[in-house]
Amino acid sequence: MTKVNKKYKDRLFRLVFGDRRRLLDLYNALNGSHYEDPDALEITTLDDAVYLSMKNDLSFLVNGVLNLYEHQSTYNPNMPVRGFFYLADVYRKYVVEYKLNLYGSRLAKLPAPKYLVFYNGRKEEPDRKVLRLSDAFQGGRNAEPCLELCAVMLNINLGRNQELMERCRTLKEYAQFVDRVRRMIAETGALESAVDRAVKDCIRDGILENFLSSHRAEVLDVILTDYNEQEYIAMEREEAWEDGKSEGLTEGLSEGLSVSREAILDLLGEHGEVPEEIRARICAESDKETLKRWTKLAAKAESLEDFTSKYGS
Repeated sequence: MTKVNKKYKDRLFRLVFGDRRRLLDLYNALNGSHYEDPDALEITTLDDAVYLSMKNDLSFLVNGVLNLYEHQSTYNPNMPVRGFFYLADVYRKYVVEYKLNLYGSRLAKLPAPKYLVFYNGRKEEPDRKVLRLSDAFQGGRNAEPCLELCAVMLNINLGRNQELMERCRTLKEYAQFVDRVRRMIAETGALESAVDRAVKDCIRDGILENFLSSHRAEVLDVILTDYNEQEYIAMEREEAWEDGKSEGLTEGLSEGLSVSREAILDLLGEHGEVPEEIRARICAESDKETLKRWTKLAAKAESLEDFTSKYGS
Protein backbone atom coordinates (compact mmCIF):
# COMPACT_ATOMS: atom_id res chain seq x y z
CA MET A 1 0.00 0.00 0.00
CA THR A 2 1.29 3.47 -0.82
CA LYS A 3 1.94 5.42 2.35
CA VAL A 4 2.61 9.05 3.24
CA ASN A 5 5.90 9.86 4.89
CA LYS A 6 5.38 10.92 8.50
CA LYS A 7 8.34 13.30 8.13
CA TYR A 8 7.19 14.65 4.77
CA LYS A 9 6.54 18.17 6.08
CA ASP A 10 10.06 18.41 7.57
CA ARG A 11 11.62 17.25 4.30
CA LEU A 12 9.27 19.38 2.23
CA PHE A 13 10.18 22.47 4.26
CA ARG A 14 13.87 21.87 3.52
CA LEU A 15 13.08 21.30 -0.15
CA VAL A 16 11.10 24.54 -0.46
CA PHE A 17 13.39 26.80 1.54
CA GLY A 18 16.62 25.13 0.50
CA ASP A 19 16.48 27.55 -2.43
CA ARG A 20 18.56 30.64 -1.54
CA ARG A 21 16.06 33.12 -2.98
CA ARG A 22 13.13 31.69 -1.04
CA LEU A 23 15.27 31.40 2.11
CA LEU A 24 16.32 35.04 1.76
CA ASP A 25 12.68 36.10 1.39
CA LEU A 26 11.84 34.20 4.59
CA TYR A 27 14.77 35.80 6.42
CA ASN A 28 13.72 39.29 5.29
CA ALA A 29 10.12 38.66 6.41
CA LEU A 30 11.26 37.52 9.83
CA ASN A 31 13.75 40.32 10.40
CA GLY A 32 12.24 43.28 8.57
CA SER A 33 15.35 43.45 6.38
CA HIS A 34 15.60 44.05 2.64
CA TYR A 35 18.48 41.95 1.38
CA GLU A 36 18.24 41.30 -2.35
CA ASP A 37 21.38 39.25 -3.10
CA PRO A 38 20.89 35.54 -2.25
CA ASP A 39 24.68 35.19 -2.13
CA ALA A 40 24.59 37.32 1.04
CA LEU A 41 23.61 34.07 2.76
CA GLU A 42 26.51 31.82 3.70
CA ILE A 43 24.91 28.38 4.02
CA THR A 44 26.13 26.39 7.05
CA THR A 45 23.61 23.56 6.98
CA LEU A 46 25.14 20.36 8.32
CA ASP A 47 24.21 17.94 5.56
CA ASP A 48 26.46 15.20 6.87
CA ALA A 49 26.14 15.74 10.61
CA VAL A 50 23.35 13.60 12.00
CA TYR A 51 22.15 13.73 15.60
CA LEU A 52 19.36 11.48 16.80
CA SER A 53 18.92 10.35 13.16
CA MET A 54 17.80 13.83 12.13
CA LYS A 55 19.74 16.25 9.97
CA ASN A 56 20.00 19.93 10.63
CA ASP A 57 17.24 21.56 8.53
CA LEU A 58 18.61 24.95 7.50
CA SER A 59 21.37 27.13 8.91
CA PHE A 60 23.15 30.11 7.43
CA LEU A 61 25.23 33.16 8.24
CA VAL A 62 24.20 36.69 7.34
CA ASN A 63 25.31 40.03 8.77
CA GLY A 64 27.26 38.40 11.61
CA VAL A 65 24.31 36.26 12.79
CA LEU A 66 24.16 32.47 12.69
CA ASN A 67 20.56 31.49 11.90
CA LEU A 68 19.30 28.00 12.63
CA TYR A 69 15.86 27.14 11.21
CA GLU A 70 14.18 23.86 12.14
CA HIS A 71 10.80 22.52 11.06
CA GLN A 72 8.63 20.35 13.31
CA SER A 73 5.42 18.58 12.33
CA THR A 74 4.87 17.49 15.95
CA TYR A 75 5.41 19.52 19.13
CA ASN A 76 8.80 18.71 20.65
CA PRO A 77 9.92 20.38 23.91
CA ASN A 78 13.44 19.03 23.35
CA MET A 79 14.23 21.37 20.47
CA PRO A 80 16.55 23.54 22.63
CA VAL A 81 18.61 20.45 23.54
CA ARG A 82 18.84 19.42 19.90
CA GLY A 83 19.62 22.99 18.86
CA PHE A 84 22.44 23.06 21.39
CA PHE A 85 24.09 20.09 19.67
CA TYR A 86 23.45 21.50 16.19
CA LEU A 87 24.90 24.89 17.05
CA ALA A 88 27.93 23.36 18.77
CA ASP A 89 28.73 21.46 15.58
CA VAL A 90 28.26 24.55 13.40
CA TYR A 91 30.49 26.63 15.69
CA ARG A 92 33.12 23.89 15.74
CA LYS A 93 33.15 23.93 11.95
CA TYR A 94 33.27 27.75 11.96
CA VAL A 95 36.27 27.84 14.32
CA VAL A 96 38.21 25.45 12.09
CA GLU A 97 37.25 27.19 8.84
CA TYR A 98 38.21 30.66 10.08
CA LYS A 99 41.23 29.37 12.01
CA LEU A 100 40.20 30.93 15.31
CA ASN A 101 42.60 30.42 18.21
CA LEU A 102 40.60 29.40 21.26
CA TYR A 103 43.73 29.14 23.40
CA GLY A 104 45.14 32.61 22.74
CA SER A 105 44.89 35.82 24.76
CA ARG A 106 42.53 37.47 22.26
CA LEU A 107 38.79 36.89 22.35
CA ALA A 108 37.68 34.74 19.41
CA LYS A 109 34.64 36.43 17.89
CA LEU A 110 31.72 34.18 16.93
CA PRO A 111 28.51 35.01 15.05
CA ALA A 112 25.51 35.52 17.35
CA PRO A 113 23.03 32.60 17.22
CA LYS A 114 19.34 32.87 16.38
CA TYR A 115 17.24 29.71 16.59
CA LEU A 116 13.75 29.43 15.12
CA VAL A 117 11.46 26.39 15.07
CA PHE A 118 8.67 26.39 12.48
CA TYR A 119 5.80 24.28 13.78
CA ASN A 120 2.76 23.01 11.87
CA GLY A 121 1.54 20.01 13.83
CA ARG A 122 -2.08 19.30 14.73
CA LYS A 123 -1.73 20.05 18.44
CA GLU A 124 -2.96 23.55 19.26
CA GLU A 125 -0.05 25.90 19.98
CA PRO A 126 0.22 29.71 20.19
CA ASP A 127 1.60 31.82 17.34
CA ARG A 128 4.86 32.25 19.25
CA LYS A 129 6.37 30.27 22.08
CA VAL A 130 9.84 30.34 23.64
CA LEU A 131 11.39 26.98 24.55
CA ARG A 132 14.39 27.12 26.91
CA LEU A 133 17.28 24.72 27.39
CA SER A 134 17.25 25.36 31.14
CA ASP A 135 13.79 23.77 31.41
CA ALA A 136 15.44 20.43 30.65
CA PHE A 137 17.89 20.68 33.55
CA GLN A 138 17.14 18.95 36.83
CA GLY A 139 16.26 21.77 39.16
CA GLY A 140 15.22 23.92 36.21
CA ARG A 141 16.20 27.55 36.01
CA ASN A 142 16.29 27.75 39.82
CA ALA A 143 19.52 25.75 39.72
CA GLU A 144 21.22 28.75 38.03
CA PRO A 145 22.67 26.72 35.14
CA CYS A 146 25.71 28.04 33.31
CA LEU A 147 24.06 27.25 29.96
CA GLU A 148 20.98 28.71 28.31
CA LEU A 149 19.57 28.45 24.80
CA CYS A 150 16.25 29.79 23.59
CA ALA A 151 14.34 28.37 20.65
CA VAL A 152 11.53 30.59 19.37
CA MET A 153 8.74 28.36 18.05
CA LEU A 154 6.50 29.92 15.40
CA ASN A 155 3.19 28.29 14.51
CA ILE A 156 2.97 28.21 10.70
CA ASN A 157 -0.32 26.37 10.36
CA LEU A 158 -2.75 28.01 7.97
CA GLY A 159 -4.37 30.99 9.69
CA ARG A 160 -1.59 31.50 12.26
CA ASN A 161 1.07 34.25 12.32
CA GLN A 162 -0.81 36.04 9.57
CA GLU A 163 1.40 39.16 9.54
CA LEU A 164 4.45 36.99 8.90
CA MET A 165 2.56 35.05 6.23
CA GLU A 166 1.69 38.28 4.42
CA ARG A 167 5.34 39.32 4.44
CA CYS A 168 6.51 35.97 3.05
CA ARG A 169 4.33 34.67 0.23
CA THR A 170 6.21 31.37 -0.02
CA LEU A 171 5.64 30.58 3.65
CA LYS A 172 1.93 31.34 3.29
CA GLU A 173 1.64 29.13 0.22
CA TYR A 174 3.59 26.38 1.97
CA ALA A 175 1.01 26.49 4.79
CA GLN A 176 -1.81 26.38 2.24
CA PHE A 177 -0.30 23.40 0.45
CA VAL A 178 0.23 21.38 3.64
CA ASP A 179 -3.34 22.19 4.71
CA ARG A 180 -4.70 20.97 1.37
CA VAL A 181 -2.72 17.74 1.51
CA ARG A 182 -3.95 17.15 5.04
CA ARG A 183 -7.60 17.83 4.15
CA MET A 184 -7.54 15.82 0.91
CA ILE A 185 -6.20 12.74 2.70
CA ALA A 186 -8.74 13.11 5.52
CA GLU A 187 -11.64 13.54 3.10
CA THR A 188 -10.88 10.77 0.62
CA GLY A 189 -8.62 8.26 2.36
CA ALA A 190 -7.27 7.46 -1.12
CA LEU A 191 -3.73 8.51 -0.37
CA GLU A 192 -1.99 8.65 -3.72
CA SER A 193 -4.87 10.22 -5.62
CA ALA A 194 -5.52 12.67 -2.74
CA VAL A 195 -1.94 13.93 -2.73
CA ASP A 196 -1.81 14.08 -6.53
CA ARG A 197 -5.04 16.06 -6.57
CA ALA A 198 -3.73 18.46 -3.90
CA VAL A 199 -0.62 19.10 -6.01
CA LYS A 200 -2.67 19.66 -9.19
CA ASP A 201 -5.16 21.94 -7.44
CA CYS A 202 -2.39 24.05 -5.92
CA ILE A 203 -0.65 24.44 -9.28
CA ARG A 204 -4.00 25.45 -10.81
CA ASP A 205 -4.65 27.98 -8.03
CA GLY A 206 -1.16 29.47 -8.10
CA ILE A 207 -0.08 28.01 -4.74
CA LEU A 208 3.64 27.18 -4.89
CA GLU A 209 2.95 26.96 -8.60
CA ASN A 210 6.52 27.23 -9.94
CA PHE A 211 7.96 25.05 -7.19
CA LEU A 212 5.39 22.27 -7.56
CA SER A 213 5.58 22.37 -11.35
CA SER A 214 9.38 22.06 -11.28
CA HIS A 215 9.61 19.54 -8.44
CA ARG A 216 6.32 17.66 -8.78
CA ALA A 217 7.84 14.18 -8.96
CA GLU A 218 10.17 14.90 -6.04
CA VAL A 219 7.34 16.32 -3.92
CA LEU A 220 5.16 13.28 -4.59
CA ASP A 221 8.06 10.99 -3.73
CA VAL A 222 8.65 12.87 -0.47
CA ILE A 223 5.01 12.54 0.59
CA LEU A 224 4.05 9.12 -0.75
CA THR A 225 6.41 6.88 1.18
CA ASP A 226 5.17 6.21 4.69
CA TYR A 227 1.64 7.10 5.88
CA ASN A 228 -0.19 7.32 9.20
CA GLU A 229 2.14 9.03 11.62
CA GLN A 230 0.17 8.23 14.75
CA GLU A 231 -0.17 4.52 14.03
CA TYR A 232 3.52 4.39 13.08
CA ILE A 233 4.51 5.94 16.44
CA ALA A 234 2.25 3.54 18.31
CA MET A 235 3.71 0.57 16.42
CA GLU A 236 7.28 1.63 17.17
CA ARG A 237 6.56 2.02 20.87
CA GLU A 238 4.64 -1.22 21.04
CA GLU A 239 7.62 -2.97 19.45
CA ALA A 240 9.86 -1.37 22.08
CA TRP A 241 7.62 -2.89 24.75
CA GLU A 242 7.77 -6.29 23.05
CA ASP A 243 11.58 -6.09 22.96
CA GLY A 244 11.65 -5.49 26.71
CA LYS A 245 9.28 -8.39 27.26
CA SER A 246 11.26 -10.83 25.10
CA GLU A 247 14.47 -10.04 26.99
CA GLY A 248 12.75 -11.03 30.18
CA LEU A 249 14.30 -8.17 32.12
CA THR A 250 12.48 -6.36 34.88
CA GLU A 251 13.89 -3.09 33.61
CA GLY A 252 12.69 -3.85 30.11
CA LEU A 253 9.18 -4.68 31.30
CA SER A 254 9.02 -1.54 33.42
CA GLU A 255 10.26 0.60 30.52
CA GLY A 256 7.79 -1.05 28.16
CA LEU A 257 4.83 -0.12 30.34
CA SER A 258 6.12 3.42 30.68
CA VAL A 259 6.57 3.75 26.92
CA SER A 260 3.03 2.48 26.30
CA ARG A 261 1.57 5.05 28.68
CA GLU A 262 3.69 7.74 27.06
CA ALA A 263 2.54 6.64 23.60
CA ILE A 264 -1.14 6.85 24.60
CA LEU A 265 -0.79 10.33 26.10
CA ASP A 266 1.27 11.58 23.13
CA LEU A 267 -1.28 10.28 20.64
CA LEU A 268 -4.23 11.73 22.54
CA GLY A 269 -2.36 15.01 22.93
CA GLU A 270 -2.62 15.50 19.17
CA HIS A 271 -6.38 16.08 19.71
CA GLY A 272 -5.99 18.60 22.53
CA GLU A 273 -5.49 18.68 26.30
CA VAL A 274 -6.09 15.24 27.86
CA PRO A 275 -8.57 15.49 30.78
CA GLU A 276 -6.90 14.94 34.16
CA GLU A 277 -9.14 11.99 35.12
CA ILE A 278 -8.23 10.14 31.89
CA ARG A 279 -4.54 11.01 32.27
CA ALA A 280 -4.55 9.72 35.86
CA ARG A 281 -6.25 6.46 34.89
CA ILE A 282 -3.81 5.83 32.03
CA CYS A 283 -0.81 6.53 34.28
CA ALA A 284 -2.17 4.25 36.99
CA GLU A 285 -2.93 1.33 34.66
CA SER A 286 -0.43 -1.56 35.01
CA ASP A 287 -2.01 -4.31 32.93
CA LYS A 288 0.11 -4.61 29.79
CA GLU A 289 -2.71 -5.95 27.59
CA THR A 290 -4.96 -3.04 28.54
CA LEU A 291 -2.16 -0.58 27.77
CA LYS A 292 -1.54 -2.20 24.40
CA ARG A 293 -5.26 -2.05 23.57
CA TRP A 294 -5.48 1.61 24.63
CA THR A 295 -2.40 2.42 22.53
CA LYS A 296 -4.10 1.01 19.42
CA LEU A 297 -7.34 2.84 20.24
CA ALA A 298 -5.47 6.13 20.72
CA ALA A 299 -3.69 5.68 17.38
CA LYS A 300 -6.98 5.21 15.54
CA ALA A 301 -9.05 7.75 17.49
CA GLU A 302 -10.27 10.76 15.54
CA SER A 303 -10.84 12.80 18.71
CA LEU A 304 -10.60 12.60 22.50
CA GLU A 305 -14.31 11.86 22.60
CA ASP A 306 -13.83 8.99 20.15
CA PHE A 307 -11.19 7.47 22.43
CA THR A 308 -13.11 7.96 25.70
CA SER A 309 -16.18 6.29 24.22
CA LYS A 310 -14.17 3.10 23.64
CA TYR A 311 -11.25 2.89 26.05
CA GLY A 312 -13.26 1.75 29.05
CA SER A 313 -15.12 -1.02 27.26
